[in-house]
Amino acid sequence: MKKTIISLFAIALLFSSCKETETTKKGADPNQEFDIVILNGRVMDPETNFDGIRNVGVKDGKIAIITESDIKGKETINAEGHVVAPGFIEGHQHATDPFSRKVNLRDGLTTMMDFEAGAGDIAKWYDDAEGKTQSNYGTVALSLIARLSVLDGPEIAAQANDMGGLFAHAVGAAAVKAQKEGRKPGWTATLPNKEEMTKIMSLVDEGLRQGALGVGVPVGYMTTGVTQYELYKYQELAAKYGRVTNGHVRFAGVRPPTEGQLGIQEMLANAMVLDAPFMASHLNSNMDWEYTIPMVNDAREKRGAKVWGEVYPYVAGSTIASTDVITEAGMAQMGITYSDVANLDGTRWDKAMYEDVRKNDPGRAVLIYINPEEDIVKWMAQPGVVIVSDGMAIQDENLEYYPWDSPYEGKSVHPRSAGTRAKVLRMVREENMMPLMEAISKMSYLHAKYFDELAGITQFKTKGRMQEGMDADIVVFSAETVRDNSTYQPGMGAIPSTGIPYVLVNGVIVVKDSEVLKVFPGKPIRFPVQEKGKLDEIEIEPRVFDPNQS
Repeated sequence: MKKTIISLFAIALLFSSCKETETTKKGADPNQEFDIVILNGRVMDPETNFDGIRNVGVKDGKIAIITESDIKGKETINAEGHVVAPGFIEGHQHATDPFSRKVNLRDGLTTMMDFEAGAGDIAKWYDDAEGKTQSNYGTVALSLIARLSVLDGPEIAAQANDMGGLFAHAVGAAAVKAQKEGRKPGWTATLPNKEEMTKIMSLVDEGLRQGALGVGVPVGYMTTGVTQYELYKYQELAAKYGRVTNGHVRFAGVRPPTEGQLGIQEMLANAMVLDAPFMASHLNSNMDWEYTIPMVNDAREKRGAKVWGEVYPYVAGSTIASTDVITEAGMAQMGITYSDVANLDGTRWDKAMYEDVRKNDPGRAVLIYINPEEDIVKWMAQPGVVIVSDGMAIQDENLEYYPWDSPYEGKSVHPRSAGTRAKVLRMVREENMMPLMEAISKMSYLHAKYFDELAGITQFKTKGRMQEGMDADIVVFSAETVRDNSTYQPGMGAIPSTGIPYVLVNGVIVVKDSEVLKVFPGKPIRFPVQEKGKLDEIEIEPRVFDPNQS
């Protein structure tokens, strides 16, 4: 018996030694010189829930080692007293200009994408960003731009593409053109015939063929122009590519017959029928979040649906003055009135301003106050949701972009464009709304998990994690001092977050001692370009409507 015990102990010891040797072989040699070392930081990995003081070695754009051993590098970051976490990931950031990206780097954002809106000319969008972008970048094909090109004119869509694909430019320009011609903008209100819809779908198909990450369908801006049939076809086309459809859904509010929940159900049902990925935009803005977040979670966790949703930590939303969202009927449905809408300078609307702005300045960006302040912590703490900003580009009154080296002061924009992640971390500290690890996960790992496992974007297998072999997208912040500084006050919308002294993108220090360096290590998040599209795999037979009838 004694011999048997000794033999088993010896075998176990041998197995343990072999396992230790195999593990050691996987890691980097701690005696080598790394490109960058981050020393004595509190390393937090949301996938494994690891939380401990470690040294991190970065080499060739990857996390090469996480160790208690002493390590050396060509450059050293002293992270004592700081958290070392995966770089934050954003799937709902509309800004594509250098200054806005710079401000977001101060907020720890290392992968900055737009899934709600996206771009029209996908090839041009990625070509324009190559070698000139500080954070990782990606986008979807925007159905709104395709509709605008066909129903309002390709010159308007081209103008938007020249401005980085930002849909706000296209919406404003289309509204001005329509006003001069005495009609409603075609993209928002026209029910396309078969020829028009085929052209629209062919533009979306070309974007997907060019490697777009999915299709953006902001149907909430096109409630009277997009039939349920057309919406289904967008999701069907994306499904043919195995890609996600993002929806700013058709309805908002809590009053029947057009509650926000019904808009979620419309796209959720399509996704489940098609076995296709669906990402629901800003569930808090739909105002029915108490019901829609659990519904989306149940569809994913209990039914295996490839669906998820997002929230942001602000009570006010932002939109363009000419859109369906703030018609009188739309405001009544949401239970708000003129005074709940404000210009970026803080001026609240009344009926006269409503009529003046929608007529004379339809492209103006405005704020909408739709939720009580005390509800923020409730929706942020909901399980399963990811945290986004829905940030807009930081522009002047003429919709011109600011230079990269422009001062942060004097910019009037929704504060979410600059301070989202720092606000979440501050709220974790001050209001204890969720554990710090969970907050980090909702801003990094959970994005990566959904994008990889549900949307098939395999580049995210190596993002959102503090583990050896992962991409060295890293944020170093002080849990005790990190805070947002941007506010709704005029000129204060782009004041950068503080308490985030270091940010790395693909192993390159982009923020050093809270200063953004002029380096451009961002890489594209994109599917491979395909030789042939997939539009011929679906049928297009929309109902024929009499254009003379409303």
